Amino acid sequence: MSAAVGQSPPSHPIELPAPPRRRLGARGRRIRFWLLTLLFLAALGAASARVYRWRQAQTAVDLPVAPVRQGEFLVIIRCRGELKSERSVMVYTPLVPNLRISWMVASGDIVQAGDPIIRFDSSSAEQDLMQKEAALKQAQATLDQAVAQAKITAEEDSSNLDDAKFTVERARLEVSKQEIVSRIQGDESRVDLGVAEQKLKVQEATVALHAAASRSGTASLTRQRDQAEADVKVTKERIAQMEIKSPHAGMLVFFLNYSQGGTNARPFKVGDNVFAGMGLAEIPDLATLEMDAKVEEIDRGRVAVGNDVRIRVDALPELTVAGKISQISPLAELSYEFPPTRSFRGYARLPHPDDRLRPGMNGGMDIIINRIPDAISVPSKALFTRDGKPFVYLARDGHYRPVEVSVVARNPDEVAITGVSKGALVALVDPEKKDQKK
Repeated sequence: MSAAVGQSPPSHPIELPAPPRRRLGARGRRIRFWLLTLLFLAALGAASARVYRWRQAQTAVDLPVAPVRQGEFLVIIRCRGELKSERSVMVYTPLVPNLRISWMVASGDIVQAGDPIIRFDSSSAEQDLMQKEAALKQAQATLDQAVAQAKITAEEDSSNLDDAKFTVERARLEVSKQEIVSRIQGDESRVDLGVAEQKLKVQEATVALHAAASRSGTASLTRQRDQAEADVKVTKERIAQMEIKSPHAGMLVFFLNYSQGGTNARPFKVGDNVFAGMGLAEIPDLATLEMDAKVEEIDRGRVAVGNDVRIRVDALPELTVAGKISQISPLAELSYEFPPTRSFRGYARLPHPDDRLRPGMNGGMDIIINRIPDAISVPSKALFTRDGKPFVYLARDGHYRPVEVSVVARNPDEVAITGVSKGALVALVDPEKKDQKK
């Protein structure tokens, strides 16, 4: 022991025994495993939360929503109809046979009063006019000849009558000499006086006969001349009527020509034959436009003259015209549709019609039968029914919560309700239906 104590310490350090590695490695692996597991679960939870929020955001974007509105609510009755003109001027064809259109203004053009709108083919009428003018000249010449002949005859008869009177006077003079001449000469003078008087009577009768014949012939020829003048005048008037001028300012609309059948009916055009006195076109007064709409029987009792209306035209969806009900038909009218229906006619005058509006345009008319001030309203699509109770889906942060409401009034576009506040968002589709989710 002493020797061991007296010996010097070794030059290299003494190595201590290492701790057991197997126990420390297993514990580290367990800690590492649990750490990795916790990290994985945390990452999975974060990913799930992110996916959930993304899905919620996607659901909120896909579902259309609308805000709850507060303001005046209009209770309306919606009906369909067309624009018509309350006052229009008809254009008729003249009372002239064999009319054919040779020129016309295009249908729908705006015309002014006095403008030519239609011309008919006047070639045949002009030929008739030439013939009748020739007949008039011949009749006038014949009449002039007859008048001249009657004047000559009257002068001859007057001369012969004067000769006969002179013969009678001379015979009377001879008779007055019977006191100073022989009896035989006196008897001869009396015979000559009687013959002269008879000749005077014959001449007077001849003059009267010739005068009557002249008057009769002249009157007959005068009637023929007057008839020829009337024919010429009528023909000239017909030619003047071959051009129709606009009786009123407005838009010219031609009717349909049904001469080729109902299925082939087309507006009148150049070359068409027309009848005398028929309606060919009309010029509606655009300042008197009104909406002629059909009011269903179930709504007739709620509509009255003077109700405010809003008029919309299909061709001009951006235009809304305000008006009032001016007239309602007293009886229901049977439509020609199938199946046939009965409805009343409601008329609303347009106080200030737009220049683009034309008769015949289809449109709709909303008849305002009640006004509710400061009403809470939602679109009609936002109201749903479950177990007979109305409710809406309130949208907030991508979540949709059903809320029961009470219906105050309805119209085709909106519903006045109570139970929700102004400014809230409501879903326009049912979120619980899988086929409506994206």
